[in-house]
This record gives sequence, C-alpha cells and structure tokens, in this order.
Amino acid sequence: MGFYYELLNREIKTDGTQVAHYRPTKNTQGAWNENEQHMAPATGAICVELEKFQPRDDMRIGRISLDILGMIHLDDFQITTRCIRPGRTIELLESVFEAKGRTCIIARTWRMITEDSSEVAGLEDIPMPSYKTFPNWEGMSVWSGGYIQSVSQNIKVVDRRPGKGKVWITNKLEMVKGETTSPFVKLMGMVDTMNGVVVRQEDPFTHMFPNVDLQIHLYRLPLGTWLGLEVDQQYGQDGIGLTTAVLHDEKGPFGHAEQILTVRKVS
Repeated sequence: MGFYYELLNREIKTDGTQVAHYRPTKNTQGAWNENEQHMAPATGAICVELEKFQPRDDMRIGRISLDILGMIHLDDFQITTRCIRPGRTIELLESVFEAKGRTCIIARTWRMITEDSSEVAGLEDIPMPSYKTFPNWEGMSVWSGGYIQSVSQNIKVVDRRPGKGKVWITNKLEMVKGETTSPFVKLMGMVDTMNGVVVRQEDPFTHMFPNVDLQIHLYRLPLGTWLGLEVDQQYGQDGIGLTTAVLHDEKGPFGHAEQILTVRKVS
C-alpha cells in the first residue's frame, strides 16, 4: 500500500509542545499547482498529530478550524502542536504547519469532554444512500495532481449537478508510511475534496475558486474508510463563494464542513 507522507521524526519539548517533521510524496500534490500540496492530505497530517498529542480518554475533538495562510509547499515541513487553553472539560489546541521557513496553515482544535447524552440525542441530517449501489464517477479526472489521482478512481456519485450533489469518496493510501491510518485521519484527510466535486461552473477552468480556510464540526467521530459529501457550492457576485457539506460515513451523518472561497477569473 502507498502513502501520502513519511514521518522523519517527532519530539516532545519540555513544555509539552509536540514537533513533527514530515516529507510529502507526489500523492499529496495539489490540483492548482504541481509544486504545492493539496489541503486534503495536509489536513490529514495535522489530524495525525492531533491524535498523538497528549491523548485523553475522556475527551474527543469537536471542531477543527484551519486557516490557509499561503502556498502549502511540496517540500519537507513541520507541524508544531501545543495546548493554548488547557481545561478540565474543554481544551483548545493549536497546530502550526510550516514549510520553507513560512507558516502555511494554522489549525485550532477544540477537544471536549464526553459523557452520555443518549437520552436527548437526535439529528436533523438525513443519511445518504450507500455508495455500494452507485457507479464510479470519472468527473474528477479533469483535475491534475497526485492527490486527485489517488482518489479519482474511488468516487461514487449518488446525485450531482453543478453547484450541488452527493458523492462518496475513499482512497487506498495510508496517511503516514508504516502507520495504520485511523478512520478519523482517513476521513478528515479527504474533507477538503468537497470543493471540487460539485463545481458550480460548467467549465471548471474559467474561474479559480480556491478556499482560504476549512472549518470542520463533528457531532460524533467518523467510522470506516468511505467519506460521504453532501455538498452545496455557492458563488456571490463580488468574487467570494462558499462551499458547504454535510459529512457522512457508512453509519450516517457525523458533522458539517465549510470553506470560504476566493473566486477569480482565469486570465
């Protein structure tokens, strides 16, 4: 089995800060530029570090807020994770992704206390039809880059048109060489794909629409290896758009994600 990243080393500083150094493979390559990483696997690498950082059995991740500060270079990088707001029932973690001496991504993650709330549990999100009954979709093959190639043969379309649709997606790679990828890391490492599966324009290359952030909210932890994306993509009239998704796994919906877009005409 292939992989997205090779872990070079990980160390824990005396103050508890966790610093990991990685080397990306061509499988992480982005769709807009062959010299950058796609945000999807970069999110996965950050989630690997979040899983490893001072784990607590009585807490889980409820939200990950990622801001993309610039190009995610296809080069060696480091992720530094620390706790910036410790607490008994909630903790705020910060992960800083740096490559070529520049900060590329800042992620802030709320880790929250868990307890039995089954008495009042209830969802408004409706489960998607299973991926098992739908054919492969070849529409993502219009995009270049190693990451898209890693998932393009494993996409099932449930219902889709420009600007709206339901798709299932998976990949056959481990996130990190020699490590078993958890369902959380596997699925979080594909969420950013949502921006390319229901492109609003008929010709996806007349306008660029990269996202400058990724916000993920989880009302339960995901399971399995298939990610369901129920996506709406909307463009405003002044160059700003929004991609919104309900996130699903094989058991049903488990959260939401959003991305703010900068929509620019390709000259």
